[in-house]
Amino acid sequence: MIRQDIFQRISARIDRYEADMIRLQAELTAIPALAPENGGDGEYRKSRRLKELLEEYGFPEVREINAPDELVSDGVRPNLVTLIPGRTGRRVWILSHMDIVPPGELSFWDGDPYTVRVRDGKVFGRGTEDNQQDLVASVFAAKAFLDEGIVPEAAMGLAFVADEETASHKGLDYILQSPDNPFRRDDLLVVPDSGNEDGSLIEIAEKSILWLRFETIGKQCHASRPDMGLNAFRAASHLVVRLNGLHDRFAAADPLFNPPRSTFEPTRKDANVPNVNTIPGEDVFYLDCRVLPQYDLSEVEAVIRSMADEIEKSFGVSVSVAPVQRIQSPPATPASSPVVSALKNAIRDVYAVSATPQGVGAGTVAAFFRAAGYPVAVWSRCRYMAHQPNEYCLLSSMMGNAKVFAHLALQEAGS
Repeated sequence: MIRQDIFQRISARIDRYEADMIRLQAELTAIPALAPENGGDGEYRKSRRLKELLEEYGFPEVREINAPDELVSDGVRPNLVTLIPGRTGRRVWILSHMDIVPPGELSFWDGDPYTVRVRDGKVFGRGTEDNQQDLVASVFAAKAFLDEGIVPEAAMGLAFVADEETASHKGLDYILQSPDNPFRRDDLLVVPDSGNEDGSLIEIAEKSILWLRFETIGKQCHASRPDMGLNAFRAASHLVVRLNGLHDRFAAADPLFNPPRSTFEPTRKDANVPNVNTIPGEDVFYLDCRVLPQYDLSEVEAVIRSMADEIEKSFGVSVSVAPVQRIQSPPATPASSPVVSALKNAIRDVYAVSATPQGVGAGTVAAFFRAAGYPVAVWSRCRYMAHQPNEYCLLSSMMGNAKVFAHLALQEAGS
């Protein structure tokens, strides 16, 4: 159950925040928060500004749970948490991430990726959807209670984490292992980092993630005398084609997921020689594997190693295979869990949509919650513009999602 009169007051307040939400998007977008692995200096400046704004808005204590990181100039990767008290002992958490991915090829953008542009009900800029749409939505959902002087049924917690786009070891993983971990296993935990266009997808399961780096070593020589060398690029190219056979080797399908099968995609390719007339003696590429939970990643790695061995034998090269990221999928969140039921109620009331629990191929930070035994749901109404040029979020989704988050805090236990 929910007090509709109270929810209408909160919703009306959120509607009046549109300009403020755009301003916050612009401020955060202007502070690139890239992991050092992606050529940046981390999230610290962005977290400083966010903390200042939360304090200006009148939020309770904003605590820092910072992870040491010698790769960034500030020496830490920041994680922020704040909690608005509720009438009962129940708690709802919305966890979003502060880091973004690089903009990629700038010529594909219509303007500066780090300068927000608003057009046709869309907010353009790197990070505006992933993950600032729901970071901003969570801030203003909670702010509405403060500004209206309304105490929600459940305490409303906000968490803003680092390092989601690379490995989360300096973000949620660090928090869960910290003595300052604020989360309880009976909290309602929502990670708004994946979804679909109408908000009908509640993600309760993810595929395992395996990112691999392949380094092929041959022998460099002049391109006019290939007999004097071993072409690492050619051998690596044959290996890329050979790896496509993983789709047949791990061919099971599970309709809970979209796509329903495991995927094995070659992605990044590092530069080898800088000139045309040299045969490369070294070649590096990467493989992104999203594997159904029923398969053990050790089995996948063993098959990949056997394929690399065949290439070594055929071409006389050596091939090293090293994991960049490796996350075995934890058990799914039960479809009957309280957080799933609460989200269904909120989505129905805000968007008039019947949402269903499903699995996804993309990995999210929620995997760390599940691995630690926390029931968590991943949900967002979004266009899935993450990592694309001209990334944008819909104003209507940013504001509507804020109402969904506020609705969760207003629901009575068992409603």
